[in-house]
Amino acid sequence: MDKTVLITGATSGFGRASVERFVRGGWRVIACGRRAARLQALTEAHGDAIHAAAFDIRDQEAMQRALDALPAGFRDIDVLVNNAGLALGTAPAQQADLAQWRQMIDTNVTALVTLTHALLPTLIARRGAILNVSSIAGSYPYPGGNAYGGTKAFVTQFSLGLRSDLHGTGVRVTSIEPGLAETEFTLVRTGGNETASDALYAGTQPITAGDIAETLWWVANLPPHLNINRLEVMPVSQSFAGFQIHRDA
Repeated sequence: MDKTVLITGATSGFGRASVERFVRGGWRVIACGRRAARLQALTEAHGDAIHAAAFDIRDQEAMQRALDALPAGFRDIDVLVNNAGLALGTAPAQQADLAQWRQMIDTNVTALVTLTHALLPTLIARRGAILNVSSIAGSYPYPGGNAYGGTKAFVTQFSLGLRSDLHGTGVRVTSIEPGLAETEFTLVRTGGNETASDALYAGTQPITAGDIAETLWWVANLPPHLNINRLEVMPVSQSFAGFQIHRDA
């Protein structure tokens, strides 16, 4: 293999598992994330196959510096995996923290479109692929999902819009939409509440980070004439939520 993938949010969860999967498959990997120590551990484990780029995805200038500093062997990016993202808070909208809403929008939406825009010329030249990690929360609302679900709905629709705009370029675009997955997701969302995280996954067999890494690997390696537009993935233990009904006392 002689291909390069850039993966955001590479220090944990889906991102870290995807870094390891693409390295095993013989790809060069640009691993992006905020936590430099974790990125360093990845490079120590996998050597020259990985180029680590430590920056906050919300910082456009830092992002551009990282892209400008890519070594020659990592500049020809074939696949962009927009994985970095987060959910914050579980409160209903009327009690939600506006700062958390803004952080989700800055990370899940603004940073994603900024990086995608910066890499489009390279991806078009390489006839590459854009794999955006969205969520079933973008399709199925639930109490407390408010701004997070809105950001993921944007990611899904943005992916479809890219697919339309890039028609004829050979660039493939896919929205990957996982359901219940056991990563650091709930710990981040609840501010480190391990009890809440354990309760969410108790008695289930959720999606693992490795499951999504395998999914991304499969999509990235499809024949170039095939495009997966949207791919919704749930564990068997999860299905569509029912409608809420409020009844007066």
